[in-house]
Parts: sequence; structure tokens; C-alpha cells
Amino acid sequence: MLFPFLWMVSTSLKPEDEVFAWPPRLLPWPPVWSNYQAAWAIAPFGRYFLNTALVAVLVTGVSLVLNSLAAYAFARLRFRGRDVLFLLLLGTMMIPFQVTMIPTFLILEQLGWLDSYLGLTVPGFAGAFGIFMLRQFMLSIPEDLLDAARIDGCSEFGVYAGIVMPLTKPALATLAIFTFMGAWNDFILPLMVVKSDEMRTLTLAVAALSSGLYVMSFPLMMAAATFVILPVLVAFLFAQRSFTRSIVLGGFK
Repeated sequence: MLFPFLWMVSTSLKPEDEVFAWPPRLLPWPPVWSNYQAAWAIAPFGRYFLNTALVAVLVTGVSLVLNSLAAYAFARLRFRGRDVLFLLLLGTMMIPFQVTMIPTFLILEQLGWLDSYLGLTVPGFAGAFGIFMLRQFMLSIPEDLLDAARIDGCSEFGVYAGIVMPLTKPALATLAIFTFMGAWNDFILPLMVVKSDEMRTLTLAVAALSSGLYVMSFPLMMAAATFVILPVLVAFLFAQRSFTRSIVLGGFK
């Protein structure tokens, strides 16, 4: 599983004439670090990083709020049709995005959100997987704890914000990682929405490199791909403890 990543980094440090050399060399010497500088300068990657970071952070933040609100309603509130509505929500997880891709595009077009940050972010603000994951975690919180807060005069939103959310931090951290990675690496939605060069995300920029729009160079392509995935690795390393804790708690349950 790791070998393609190693080969990506290896190719990013090779001169052009060594990419297809035989026998292949996994550790190029001397490494050509200038490939990274050339890849960064060949396109406005600063703008692409800003677009991608803005979309990923906004989608992650809003989705945590909306998914947790819906999950709390399904886990702790009693209302007519709750279970049926939850089953319908779970049913949407079986529908691939390719099926809803054209309706999504038509809705965004009618709203005038194509080639805008709204079109890149709003479709990812909530999802069945996030609601399901947080609901299952919230069900493990003792009901007596919530009832004690209500008896003390805490409102329902106060129970959600002051009791449930702090106890759900491990699950929120895990969902944040998945959502951030999905938004950062998303290719299909930006491909549908983006028309102008200044609204491109990093995945579209790397695809443009591979299509020869800027230049056809495998070392530059691999260098661009390498610094595109670095923020995702850093985000995972920072949240690794919460990610592991969530898996452990889920296993104990």
C-alpha cells in the first residue's frame, strides 16, 4: 500500500531522463529538489492551496455542527417518524454519488452557484455517514446523565452543547479527519462546479498537470502530488490520538 507513495516521492526527485530508466532506481542520487520549486512556479498553486484550504475547513466545520445536531435529534429526541426517517437517511448511503451527480449539477446551476465557493462547499455540509457515526456514539452516553442536566434546568440545546458535545470529542475528531480528507481530495464535485482558473482546487490543478495543460513532466507531476497530500498527513498526525481513541471506545461498546 505504501509503495505507490514511495514511488511518487522517488519520481519527484528524479531528473526527466531517469523516470523510465531500467533498472528503476527507488532512491535517486543526487535528488533533484528543484522539481518542487519548478512545480510550484509552473501554476498559481498558492491560489489553489487557498481555495482548497478554504473549502476543506469550511466544509469540515459546518458539517460537524449540522451532523451533530441531526445525530443528537435521532439519538436523544423522540418525535413521530424518527426511526423511519433515520432508515431513509441510511438508505441514501447505498446510492453512489454518480447517480445524484447530474441532479446536483442542475440544482447548483439553477441556484447560480457554479464556479463559486457556495457550489464547492454547500453539497458537503451534511451527510448520512457523519450523522450515523455521531448518532451511534451519542447512544453510548448514559441517559441518566442527560436527565440530571434537564432536572437542573438545562435546556435541550444546553444538554447538546454542554454535555453531549464535550463527550463526543473523539468521534468528532474522527469525523473531522474523514471530512477534511474527503473535501481536500475531492475531484468530482470541483470538476462539475469549477469553470475558471482562479477557482480551481489542488486536485484539478494536478489533473491539469497530467493532461499537459501546463507542461508534461512526470517529475513535476509527482512533486505537485507530493506537496498536495502533505496537509492531509499533517492533519492526521495532529488528530491521531483522538482518532485512535474513538476506534477503541467504539470497540469497547
